[in-house]
Amino acid sequence: MSNELLILITAAAAIGFFHTLFGPDHYIPFIMMSRSGKWSLGKTTLVTILCGIGHVLSSVLLGILGVSLGIAVLKLEAVESFRGNLATWTLIAFGLIYFVWGMRKALRYKSHEHLHAHEEDISHSHSHDHTIEHMHVHKKNAPKSITPWVLFTIFIFGPCEPLIPMLMYPAAKNSLAGLILVTIIFGVITILTMVSIVLISTFGINFIPSTRFECYTHAISGAVVCLCGISILFFGL
Repeated sequence: MSNELLILITAAAAIGFFHTLFGPDHYIPFIMMSRSGKWSLGKTTLVTILCGIGHVLSSVLLGILGVSLGIAVLKLEAVESFRGNLATWTLIAFGLIYFVWGMRKALRYKSHEHLHAHEEDISHSHSHDHTIEHMHVHKKNAPKSITPWVLFTIFIFGPCEPLIPMLMYPAAKNSLAGLILVTIIFGVITILTMVSIVLISTFGINFIPSTRFECYTHAISGAVVCLCGISILFFGL
């Protein structure tokens, strides 16, 4: 292995880690949706990995296509920028819609009075909360959540901006092995970082008591995801 390739692989690992760490959109949606949807750690891990693969693979395919057609780096980066804006706005829209849906769901289960009448004209009332645990089930088979598929679609559009320039060097050297190594190292480090942050955060959040605000979990999750998208849009996080 040449020194140039070793440096490139090291850079791919470092950039993959920090690119993910400083990009809240790589983990906050999974943390919040896992919490609100009461996903198991297994499901949370699987959804995060699949979205990570889609996230990396879409940029890899674009990079390979650009290399094959001889498209300049600047043009590919312009395409990646467009994809990034599309993914950001989609994330904001998803968070906003989820917030509105969560608020409607929460307001349906707010406290109300029940009046009970007994014999001899005796009656009493009590406060009644429709909490998550007290939901009335009207359908035997509830439809499966589409949230994981929405997240996967968003991450397919989400670009890995640093990957494109790194793919160009081994491509220019006609090094297929270098191209594959850079892609694998960057992809594996990116996905491992995503999964690690998501699982550690999810595990920690589960210890935080939230019974009082349980009915607002979906709304809070939607608001956080929406704010995550807005922070990316305005601050380039």
